[in-house]
Amino acid sequence: MLTAEIIRAKRDGRELDAAAIRRFVTGIADGSVGDEQIGAFAMAVYLNDMTTPERIALTEAIRDSGEVLDWTTLDLPGPVIDKHSTGGVGDVVSLILGPWVAACGAHVPMISGRGLGHTGGTLDKLEAIPGYDVTPDPARFRELVRDAGVAIIGQTGQLAPADKRFYAVRDVTATVESIPLIVASILGKKLACGLEALVMDVKTGNGAFMPTHAQSQALARAIATIATGAGTPTTALITDMEQVLAASAGNAVEVREALAVLRGEAADSRLYRVTRALAVEMLKAGRLAAADDEAGERLDRALASGGAAERFARMVAGLGGPHDIVEATDRHLPEAPVVRAVHAERAGRVAAMDTRALGMAVVELGGGRRVAGAAIDHAVGLSEIAALGEAVDGERPLAVIHARSEADFAAAAERVRRAVTLGEPGAPRPLIHEIIRPDDAPAGQGERS
Repeated sequence: MLTAEIIRAKRDGRELDAAAIRRFVTGIADGSVGDEQIGAFAMAVYLNDMTTPERIALTEAIRDSGEVLDWTTLDLPGPVIDKHSTGGVGDVVSLILGPWVAACGAHVPMISGRGLGHTGGTLDKLEAIPGYDVTPDPARFRELVRDAGVAIIGQTGQLAPADKRFYAVRDVTATVESIPLIVASILGKKLACGLEALVMDVKTGNGAFMPTHAQSQALARAIATIATGAGTPTTALITDMEQVLAASAGNAVEVREALAVLRGEAADSRLYRVTRALAVEMLKAGRLAAADDEAGERLDRALASGGAAERFARMVAGLGGPHDIVEATDRHLPEAPVVRAVHAERAGRVAAMDTRALGMAVVELGGGRRVAGAAIDHAVGLSEIAALGEAVDGERPLAVIHARSEADFAAAAERVRRAVTLGEPGAPRPLIHEIIRPDDAPAGQGERS
């Protein structure tokens, strides 16, 4: 089928077969399909949606547009599994989760991205560690996945190359907000890592990409359905992003908090509890545990023994960072010149939080990007952020600001005060709103989700 006929069929609401979709995606990767044709196809999908078989075919075609990692030659003793998050503020889960699950016998080849907009990026956080190389050669990446059990790096040009060009066109044609295109973009890259199972962390709340529960649920169900249909059983957790997940937001400040969890120093935090819930699902998905209790016990032992922290240290050292990052964290991570608390104008309890605004406060401090490729300041950010329902006063601040200058501190302090509302807190929101497992996700010929 000619490219124009593929676009015409989708424009007219007809269902495409897998061969036509694969032909189109191959053309994106090899350049034989033009940007204007990609834009027309994306708009046709945006307006007419895709059936489940079409979504699976699109995801598989993007996955197969480049290298698909094969781990069988390494004869790994445990499953190859991973987690992906839709992003949020203070979401430093990956830095804890990968090493923690690896310490329980899994192998985690985690391909991560950079921050853009109000959400932080895993690679930016790791680059706060001096010497950490997020683009190692493929052989080193494979060695670390085998020996340390975990390696967190950036996407290579060989993995799902069609997605990079497809997304660039979607970004300038008002077609980003399309469930089938979002799912294919996320999963095309993830499934190219040769995973045996995947766990998705889909955020919901005012700091999330999908702010309402209905939107988050639709995305989570679609991801579980499509990934499972493409051969990778996937569980999706809908987790809360109505407030900052960690007690910090930034780069070096979040690395410090992640290391505190790995050292067993923050066992009751929101960050710890969400990470543990995701880890439980990963161990079950990888058949390293049969039930929640068994998975939890394995995770608790790995944390208490220092095994999880040791895996993180091995990963950092293996990618060029310091060998003593766990023991000598403050020696290696950058510190901002101005570190000072911002207090509310009156005492009260935190009733609401504009999480996105707090993320943008970090961007304005220099800790995030307004445009792709811009340099960032790893030292700046927020720490000790008050949680919903917590009392604040002259002693307990709204947050501690890490700034490059006094002027930056003053501007950030005003943004933080505007982002936090004091009053009577409502009922606590659950950390885990819903868990959607492969058997729960809808499937079927022609079904839309």
